[in-house]
Amino acid sequence: MVANSRATHTLLRRSTSVAVVVAAVLGKAALAQQGAAPTQSVLEEVLVTAERREVSLQDTPASATVLSADALAAQGVDNVSEIQNVAPSVAINTYNRSTFINIRGVGISQSAPTSNPGVAYYVDGVFIPHEQFIAQSFFDFESIEVLRGPQGTLTGQNSTGGAIYVRTPTPSFDEFSGYIDQTIGSDDWYRTVGALNVPISDTLAVRISGVYDDRGGFTRNIGPSSSEPGSGTDRAVRAAVRYQPVEGATFDLRYEYFERETDNNAVKNRADLVTRDPFVIEEDALSYLDQDGYRASLEGRFDLPANTQLRILTSYFDAETTDQADGDRTATAPAVPANLPTNTANTNLYPGRIGYTHQELETFVTEVNFLSRGDGPLQWVVGGFYMDETSPVQVYRDNRSTVTYTQSNSTIDTELTNESISAFGQVDYRFNDHWAVDVGLRHSEDKQEYTRFLIPGPPPPGCFPCTTEVDSNQTTGRVGLKYFANDDVMMYGTLSRGYKAGGINLDPRLPNYDPETNEVAELGIKSTVADGRLRINGAVFYSKYDGIQLSALVPVGTPATLIPNTLNAAPADIYGAEIELTGQFGALGFNLGVSALQSEFTEDALLTDSQTNTNRVVPEGSIVPFAPEITANAGIQYEFLLGSMTLTPRFQVSYLDEQLATPFRYQATTVPSRTIADLRVTLMPTDNLRIEAFATNLFDKEYISAQLQDASSARGGMIYGAPRQYGVRAKFDF
Repeated sequence: MVANSRATHTLLRRSTSVAVVVAAVLGKAALAQQGAAPTQSVLEEVLVTAERREVSLQDTPASATVLSADALAAQGVDNVSEIQNVAPSVAINTYNRSTFINIRGVGISQSAPTSNPGVAYYVDGVFIPHEQFIAQSFFDFESIEVLRGPQGTLTGQNSTGGAIYVRTPTPSFDEFSGYIDQTIGSDDWYRTVGALNVPISDTLAVRISGVYDDRGGFTRNIGPSSSEPGSGTDRAVRAAVRYQPVEGATFDLRYEYFERETDNNAVKNRADLVTRDPFVIEEDALSYLDQDGYRASLEGRFDLPANTQLRILTSYFDAETTDQADGDRTATAPAVPANLPTNTANTNLYPGRIGYTHQELETFVTEVNFLSRGDGPLQWVVGGFYMDETSPVQVYRDNRSTVTYTQSNSTIDTELTNESISAFGQVDYRFNDHWAVDVGLRHSEDKQEYTRFLIPGPPPPGCFPCTTEVDSNQTTGRVGLKYFANDDVMMYGTLSRGYKAGGINLDPRLPNYDPETNEVAELGIKSTVADGRLRINGAVFYSKYDGIQLSALVPVGTPATLIPNTLNAAPADIYGAEIELTGQFGALGFNLGVSALQSEFTEDALLTDSQTNTNRVVPEGSIVPFAPEITANAGIQYEFLLGSMTLTPRFQVSYLDEQLATPFRYQATTVPSRTIADLRVTLMPTDNLRIEAFATNLFDKEYISAQLQDASSARGGMIYGAPRQYGVRAKFDF
């Protein structure tokens, strides 16, 4: 414990020292060039919408990264995974059909049929409850807000680690406008994004946008299969209608359809006997991962007397995913012959197999808010939230085929329903010019019902179909104190609590798992200096993370069959610091984000080891999965005037420290550290035309982006990050 505390102190001291030195150097460089560039830019105000109204980031008592559409474009963020390259304390791992987001070591590490993420994800105020459907249709954004730490008041359940709020542009009544954005890159990458805004009248406007993103794989499959794992195509269209029949009443109708067709993940077999080349695999199966679905929502805001407002948001989401994978990750493993039973002994002798999964998700969400308006000292919001969802899942394993699924000899067939109801309220009161208090409270009631129609192996007597129910309820929230030293500096202290509901395991012989909670104390500062040209925000925090939900395979029944099992780990302490700087001094712009993190389980715990499928002790002091000690990102750009044109080179770098995929350290569970650099050069011949040349992973760093553990239908393996890629991008606004 003492050694870990000293290590943390060293990490915090070094990261803070680096941030201060870089800020000083960049600040001096900016002031030095000020005389040569008489035009002085001022940073634009950054707004946060997570509190159901637009609030300045500098007045929000929480550590957050907010990226506008221009910032996302400048930093080349075009998919969910790249958020970790621009926001401190964020680790994102994408594999199979899921995107796992962890903030400050809190979130989710591996999917289970009944598990939920610990980082809440919202699109235009609509809660997206599961990790399988947050990576699609990533396009045409107005901003992305990354809120670190529990968001237990307004976000509620599934926010033990934090929340990500995505905003898309609303239709404008002002003028007909739009854009076309085209990217062409190496490895057969073609991405087209377009949007069109049509003002129909002074009270009605429509915005339509779409994306076509086709990417070839950078991994070569030398097996007999025609599939090219790692390649795929995304298509999506989004339509928004804004209607303001009278002043003080606004209706926003949104609809989005997405479709993803891929050849599944390029998973490198850890025991590959043919080649060690990370970008060469050999598979004989036809692999694919296809997803499609739609999301529709209606939001109404109605201004009421006494500076109040009623907000009602209701949404419906319907999606499905189907995937097939080479379960043995080879082109040579034979399947079990037809004359032999598919028992454990024979599947070990003949390991060739196909894994096939189908999942549907139908989610209905409604939220009602009653909130204050105006700029008075008292700001408040009260509301209610209701979610009802159903998700049938079928997982099949075919040990008699190595090419495509034909029959199942190990079947999971289940249906999950979740119901969540909560009431919440938050008050922000500014006593005087210097002091304000922020208090929020939420009570959540969650119910999960899980019906198993079939599970692998012999079922327990008299159980199938077998339905189990579990109820969870918690009170969460935040209390904070803000001190405004002046108009440009705000300091705050908060105590917050987040919660994620418990759930039910696949096999009824396995116990249910309890909720997890995260209680955090945070001190922070928000400051804008140098006459509005430099923003410096920082925070230190201490987290008590309890009931951590982890999933692995365990042997169940006689004969033993490996079954997914989620259980609660020992409590953990996580503490650290973050600092972010954004500067704009005339033609020079820069950003820097650094976080230092220390995590440890505070008790011994018996958990399932994914490598041995046996229970082992995780000793006190072991680190928490997906909690990298250091994350950092930095970028610098300079705008050169070339007559009436501008030329802006930008260099940026991101660092993600080593992290573990499970509490047990093996080579197969370790995601090594990585440093990735990008270079972008942007030419703007006119105000409405942007032409960019880019090179990502500039120094061609070879790195593992995800470590897959064994699942019931397929072996694990490694997914490598993209090698160096070149490309050009052109955007024309009209």
